[in-house]
Amino acid sequence: MPRSAFNVAWHASLPVLFGYLILGLGYGLYMHNLGFAWWYPPLMAATIYGGSVEFVIATMLTQHFNPLTVLLITFVVGFRQFFYAVSMLNRYDSGDWRQWLRIYGLSDETFAVNYTLHVPTGVNRQTVYTWVTVLDYGYWISGALFGGCLGQALALQIPGLEFVMTALFIVLCLDQWQRESDHLSTLSGLVLTALTLWLVGKTYFLLVTLLLLVLEYSWLDWRRRQS
Repeated sequence: MPRSAFNVAWHASLPVLFGYLILGLGYGLYMHNLGFAWWYPPLMAATIYGGSVEFVIATMLTQHFNPLTVLLITFVVGFRQFFYAVSMLNRYDSGDWRQWLRIYGLSDETFAVNYTLHVPTGVNRQTVYTWVTVLDYGYWISGALFGGCLGQALALQIPGLEFVMTALFIVLCLDQWQRESDHLSTLSGLVLTALTLWLVGKTYFLLVTLLLLVLEYSWLDWRRRQS
């Protein structure tokens, strides 16, 4: 029996489901402990949809609000999304309204799933990408909503929740390692990340690493075209 696009997307997004629900729960409780009403977490989750940015802005909203500072922090923290979008240009090529939805919902985890996803023959690839995007978006909002509502009754903070996303990326990296025949991209990513973290520090290492990886992949693509 052929699998539908929704079923393919659902199974592929299950790791994100557990990660987003747990982290979203922690985010909702965190917002509640800062003094926000239950509806703030899902509202910010739906409009900002940038996990780490949402945690930062939640703290900034309790202090002297400076729109320029918020803009700069959001730009720096979220700038990596630019590279995700460039990497997905050839995959998100349907040309219809769904393409804009996929671009808006291109979070770290959605990028990781869609970029490594193997779509079975006979299943529409663009529809699968759309469903993964919609499901991940819904997971994050649901987790934030649940945490905000639960926070009305429990003033609770759970330490260590930030490791959920780290664990998710470790699993996705191992899965990619098993799928790929050439481990150059994975190894270069690990080496460049460690090197830039050591050289420039944790504030800017992500941006520098992404720039170096773009240059590396551009050079490798040029070499392949020349050969």
